[in-house]
Amino acid sequence: MQRLWIVAIALGLSLCASAAHAQGAFPNKPIRLIVPYPAGGIVDVVSRVITEKLGPMWGQTIITEARPGANSNIGTDAVAKAPADGYTWLITGPAITANPALGTNATWDPKKDFTALGVAAWSAAAIVVPAASPANSLKELVALAKTRPLNYGNPGTGSSIHLSTELFKQVAGINLQAIGYKGQPQIISDLLGGQLDVAFAATGLITQHVQAGKLKALGVIGRERLKQLPGVPTLIEAGYPEAGVMAWYTFFTRAGAPREVLEKINADLGRVLTLPEVREKMEKLGAEAAQPMSLADMGRMIVADTDRWAAVIKAGNIKAE
Repeated sequence: MQRLWIVAIALGLSLCASAAHAQGAFPNKPIRLIVPYPAGGIVDVVSRVITEKLGPMWGQTIITEARPGANSNIGTDAVAKAPADGYTWLITGPAITANPALGTNATWDPKKDFTALGVAAWSAAAIVVPAASPANSLKELVALAKTRPLNYGNPGTGSSIHLSTELFKQVAGINLQAIGYKGQPQIISDLLGGQLDVAFAATGLITQHVQAGKLKALGVIGRERLKQLPGVPTLIEAGYPEAGVMAWYTFFTRAGAPREVLEKINADLGRVLTLPEVREKMEKLGAEAAQPMSLADMGRMIVADTDRWAAVIKAGNIKAE
């Protein structure tokens, strides 16, 4: 009888351990993904390319919630205050690394309060001018900007386009006057109409106009030339390597989540990123599909970008609007 009790107890403990392991396996409930920009925008669309593959892989729903406002601070702050369990995510651009230096009401530190889980995509952008512009290269654009004032369209203080433009201005030693807009589509419209001298714009918005001869692309912000614009040099090739910093769309969660959870998310994001259909969809969106990166590499990238944009913002005396 004693043996039977021992066997029963051992079996019970084994079943309890198995149940506990199953209950603790990540993820065992839906993921909440906050997008701090309007629904239907590029960040929202890019995130769905990833989550529509990742959710079925896990057998869980990934619920996307748009929480725009305050230069992305509202949504970002919500994730900073969420439980540190890996079940609440944020997808955002470089604003998370720039907002604290802009003097916004950001109460979080991107280096300490978040863990970067993986880059969803790199934002491909180009420097474009109207077809009638006398500038036919970046060197000529810089020379022109030193002879007379030039203006450019700014879709939002602290946006990746704004930061990229400010960085180029400082590297090239020129001054471009920012004209504020609520988004890039109107910028492209005014550039086509000749109301603007230059724009830094997502390639998905300008490629057709460049191919039609209505705009001239002078440089690509990226590591390689774009398939859509093979004749356009990168900023590195054009002689401005320090300005060739690409923006990204990256998944984050609040810092402090269990290490095994973070490792699983990072590894499975990496698997999704290598899927041919995902890479094809990113290209169609005018973005560059990201290569998988480790958590350590992600952390180093966020630290470097936070320091870089803080220096650019200080040098340009840029303040939040």
